[in-house]
Amino acid sequence: MRMRSSIGIMVVVLAMLAVACSSGTTATTATTATTATTQATTTQATTTTAGVTTTVPPEPIMVGAAIDLTSFMAPFDAPAALAGKLVFDDVNTSGGVDGRKFDFVVTDTQGVAEQYKAAATEDVSKGASVIWVTCDVDISTPAIQVGLEAGLLTVAPCIGTDQMGPKRFAAAGKLAFSFGNEAQDEGAAMAEYAIGQGWTTAVIVRDNLLVYFQNVVDAFKQRFVERGGEIVLEENFTNGDGTIGNVATAVANAQADVVAISTAFNDLPGFVTADRSLADNKPILCSWACDGAYWVPKDLSNFYYVTYASVFGDDPSPEVNDLIAKMDAAGSKPTTGGFVGGADAAKAIAAAIKATGGTDGQALADYLENLKDFPGVAGPISFSKDAHTVFGRPYRVIRITNGEHAVVDVLSATSPATIP
Repeated sequence: MRMRSSIGIMVVVLAMLAVACSSGTTATTATTATTATTQATTTQATTTTAGVTTTVPPEPIMVGAAIDLTSFMAPFDAPAALAGKLVFDDVNTSGGVDGRKFDFVVTDTQGVAEQYKAAATEDVSKGASVIWVTCDVDISTPAIQVGLEAGLLTVAPCIGTDQMGPKRFAAAGKLAFSFGNEAQDEGAAMAEYAIGQGWTTAVIVRDNLLVYFQNVVDAFKQRFVERGGEIVLEENFTNGDGTIGNVATAVANAQADVVAISTAFNDLPGFVTADRSLADNKPILCSWACDGAYWVPKDLSNFYYVTYASVFGDDPSPEVNDLIAKMDAAGSKPTTGGFVGGADAAKAIAAAIKATGGTDGQALADYLENLKDFPGVAGPISFSKDAHTVFGRPYRVIRITNGEHAVVDVLSATSPATIP
């Protein structure tokens, strides 16, 4: 997903650069390199010189991350990377995987399009076993293609569409996975929550700026109607097109139990402020796009959103709260729940290498395709041969009342919605 927000970027970046240069993680600057693959040693070796036997430790498992730490994707890439690094550090502290420790090599692309491919190419040339990419499939495609062409497992911590896999990358996409929430799953969870609240009529507001925004709302519509709900009004806009006031007016005048939306940037607070100024107090239900406190107008109430985890101190998972505390101690407390995708990616990578006994891309992909109810940080997650973006994650439903955020429910969609 792509959000052009500068909130907390410098804090996140400084913290990430600090931690990336310690505990075995390397921060680098992207440069173009010749693509090459190396086979890491998986067992200890011994050498004998002058009657003295020396044990050579197994080579580390390099995970090369081509991500943005300093530009518009930094608020999403950096927290996920820090969470992933902390999980890798825990694995290393416990002895690694079969004695091999992780080397999480982070390259800051600075949001420059040409640098994503260059960074991934350099990672491959240095012997990376896994490629880790930024949280937007369009931006990260050049890096993804490098990983796939090298036959490496290629992961994103928080891409939120079904494009990270065969749907976009054909047969090679078998090696591509995202630990973000599949939009079809997220929208289905929103709809099931709405029906559970007794909201049987809905207005949907579709932001056509991003495929993720569109897919969430389309999935909500599909599942809401399947469960007996009625869509009484559909409004469309493209973020920044200047029509958000008209959209808000139409929504305010509609008779419905709930408003479903997925959007961000300036038009998110713009829509909410305009709607509430028209004395409309219908509940508004949003996706992860609305997570965080940075955009919330003062005294906003009756607003709900679903997300990976709560960063407001009330998440029901001790593991989530412990990870947030560790990130805070590292100088970079997360501002949205998206960091969970980074932690889950690191946990699953370690589990896949342990289960398959190595870093062969096809073997790791086979393992992930059969992953069902894997114990993620915030709860169980699943993949399948058809779905290479996470589904089944227990969503936190957060309600905003007088500007304050609180978890009011935890639920998983019964299944992702099917949309065209």
